[in-house]
Parts: sequence; structure tokens; C-alpha cells
Amino acid sequence: MPDWKQNRLTAQLGLDYPIIQGPLGGLASQRLVAAVSNFGGLGCFGALSLQPAGIRDVIDEIRALTSRPVAVNLWLSMEDEGARQSTESDFRNALAPLLPYIDELGAPRPAYKPFAPPPSFADQIRAVLDAKVPILSFVFGVPPREILDECRTRNFVTIGTATTPDEAIALEQAGIDVVVASGLEGGGHRGSFLRPAEESLIGTSSLVEQIVAVVKVPVIAAGGIVDARAVTDAFAAGAEGVQMGTAFLAFEESGASELHRHALLEGNVETALTRGFTGRLARGIRNRLMDELSKPGKPILPYPLQRQLVKSLTGPAESAGRADLVQMWAGQSANLARHTNLQTFLSSLVAELSGLQSAKES
Repeated sequence: MPDWKQNRLTAQLGLDYPIIQGPLGGLASQRLVAAVSNFGGLGCFGALSLQPAGIRDVIDEIRALTSRPVAVNLWLSMEDEGARQSTESDFRNALAPLLPYIDELGAPRPAYKPFAPPPSFADQIRAVLDAKVPILSFVFGVPPREILDECRTRNFVTIGTATTPDEAIALEQAGIDVVVASGLEGGGHRGSFLRPAEESLIGTSSLVEQIVAVVKVPVIAAGGIVDARAVTDAFAAGAEGVQMGTAFLAFEESGASELHRHALLEGNVETALTRGFTGRLARGIRNRLMDELSKPGKPILPYPLQRQLVKSLTGPAESAGRADLVQMWAGQSANLARHTNLQTFLSSLVAELSGLQSAKES
């Protein structure tokens, strides 16, 4: 049996271990990315809504903490259809379900503002390329051909995210080097781009097996992976690496709030999928706010307008320590993510995986 630590993926990315930290858009931190990379895995920073100058600053800060390979993750789609046409009436309709909670907290009621375009992908990717980040990760689509051509010319590695076999095929045909098979168990946003997210919900093990069968590039399993048993299952399905998100959120190094980390460490959470928090389908910890916004018929603005609107409640709620009124992303295996020390977690994971391999070989 081949050494689980040595395969095409680790060789291509320059890693000691095929363990990738999920980008955790908005919840990653420079410390977390550097710590995972320094251990020998791949730290990945989800730049999401950062302007180019902010991306450059983040990369500089990460490089001050590690000389190992790191990745930056970008979204190819930062707004949904209808966002630019959304009216003040739409805003007030979507705000109505939040008003009782905003008033309960004594927070200011948000005022309507015309649509402000999010950071442009073209500007963001130029900042990443100019900073010479060697590994680029993408979600919500296929990068433009000219970007992938430039990456190949400069020997950068590209990683795309697929929620269906068809998406994986599209990524490989475009020239992506590595595909992340993102199963429905994962926390955060579903990265679907060929069909609606609700029609692209496939469990991680099945998705990995299906994608491995139709592409030749290395495949990374993602979704509900928090321990050695899940990693072993992913490798058995044909993955050459694993991407873990929720497993890293409870650590001090993450960018998650104290409320969020505490909820994970309590180990008694239920997760669900909702569009209510941001306008895009995403998995988080079920609470009072999710239940309210997920009720049938509740008006939801297109992304990113719903995300911006909900922040007018979740910001004050977090300050008030109200876990029932904040969004907290987490995967289905959140109750198994009970470690509190990053180095201890990674060391024990590697030791257990090596022990399982030795047991199989004996």
C-alpha cells in the first residue's frame, strides 16, 4: 500500500501531508493559514470580499509567518442575478422579518442604500498573481482561459471546486490542475455553478468516487471530514487529499468569533442548509435566526444584498453574546470537531492515519 503522505497532490503542491485547510471565506486568518502550512499541510486564505490592497496586505502578513506553500481562494461569482435591479421595496420586505430582533437588541435599523458592486474578480486575481502566490483556489465557476494560461506559464497550481461530476469535467477541460469534490456535508456556501445548488447536493464519498471516475487530475475530498476515519474513507474513495474547514474553526488561530468557537466545542449542534443568511445556499448551525429566515415565503434578497442586510442584525447580536441570532457556518460533522489546540489536532491526525496504514500492512 502506498504511503498516504506521498502522492501526486503532495508532490504538485510541495506538501508533507495531503491536508488542506478550507478557505473559510471571512473566517480564515493569517495565523491559521501559516500554522497549517508550517505543519506541512496547505493553509488557504479565503479572500472573498477583500479589495486588491487588502489581499496584498494579507499575503504580506502570511509570508511574514511562513515560507511554506500557501493558497489564496477567490470566488468567481460575487453577485447573483437581480442584485443590481433590487429596489428599496425589496429591501424593506426582506428587512421586515429581522426588525423584531434588531429592536430586541436595541440596534439601529439599517437604511436602504443603492447597490454597491463587490470587488471585481479581475482586480482581485491580478493582486494575487502579482504577489506570486503559487497556489490559487477557486469556487463558484471556471476561471477565464487567459488566467489559467498565465498560471500555467508561471508554473502556478490551480485548484477548482466541483459539487457535481459535470462541474469537475468542466474544470479539468478548462485546464484546472486539481479538483476539490465538495460534498453536501460541508459547512459554508455550496459552490455550485452549472445547476442550482439545491440540484447539486451529493454526499462526499459518492461525489469523490464519481469525480475520480471521470477526471484524471488529483481530487481533494471536502465536506464532513474532521477525523482520521473520514480521511481514510476519502482516500478509499480515490481522493489524494482532504480539505477540512469546520475542524479548524474552533481553534484560537481561526477568525471565528468566540460565540462560534464555543458553539462548536459544546458539541451539541444541528446544522442545516439555508439561503436566508446570504441569499446563497449554505450550511450553518441551526438556531433561532436560521429558522426564522428559512420559513416558506420569507423574502430573500439576491447575494450579496441579503448577506449585507443580515449583518445589520448579526453584528449587534454577536456583541451582545446572542448565539441564537448570529450565523455560524459548520459542516454536518461539527459535533466531532472537539479539539482545541491546532498542533495537537494535526499531530494526532497524522499519527492516527499512519497507525491505520501500518495496521493494514501488517
